[in-house]
Amino acid sequence: MPYVQGSFEGLPDAARRRLTEMRGGEGKKGLFTSDLSVNEFLLCQEASFDPVGLVMGSSIYHIGFQAQKFYQNQELEVLTQAMYEARELAMTRMEEEADVLGADGIVGVRLEVTRYEWGASMAEFMAVGTAIKHRGGGNYRTLDNRPFTSDLSGQDFWTLLKAGYQPLSLVMGTCVYHVAHQGVMQAMKQVGRNIEMPNYTQALYDARELALSRMQAEAEREGAAGIVGAQVRENSHGWDSHVIEYFAVGTAVKPIPGTNPVPEPTLTLSLND
Repeated sequence: MPYVQGSFEGLPDAARRRLTEMRGGEGKKGLFTSDLSVNEFLLCQEASFDPVGLVMGSSIYHIGFQAQKFYQNQELEVLTQAMYEARELAMTRMEEEADVLGADGIVGVRLEVTRYEWGASMAEFMAVGTAIKHRGGGNYRTLDNRPFTSDLSGQDFWTLLKAGYQPLSLVMGTCVYHVAHQGVMQAMKQVGRNIEMPNYTQALYDARELALSRMQAEAEREGAAGIVGAQVRENSHGWDSHVIEYFAVGTAVKPIPGTNPVPEPTLTLSLND
């Protein structure tokens, strides 16, 4: 489901009521919720952004089946597409909640996948973050007027702004890959020897590269200058032992026009436990 500004089609009525009440008005004071730590909250405020509410999106998705060739490395495109579409549904609903609150963006975004016993072929995909709004009314939305999304912490968000960059979007790429089983003769040749396993090496290398290239393509479509905080995660999600998802995710950023040079780093002593 693509993002459409002003559309709240994917949100339950309870979510709309909760978010509308949080905005206040008609003599009622507004109330924000947040999963930011105290330090993150203060740094966002110092950067002229106020938290306006904890926002989330959810999608319980049925993951289809794709046959695998036992002795062949191959991407499982049906599973790849399912993982990507389900996350996009959750992200879109989270952005719609941020729209209800009039937010400019969302920080600290977490993407979680949960499997339940009552649905062996199903998984819940959830996106959670804190919606924030610029106090001065600056335009921090994306080119298609979506709230920006970012998995940066409050500290990293503040540092990014001070360095003259702003977040554009949480970009991601995924690849579900079947790693071929070894034949008996191949396994026998490796008994007792130090030797690279080229079949496994190539499979995992290819899968990671596909995930990274798809994340990079998303950033290019957003008109980003680069990606910060990029990471590649792997998980089997309870599938066959030879089926692995590689998930690349990071925050696409662009320079803020007319900003000052990056300040000199300074030594900071943390007083946290």
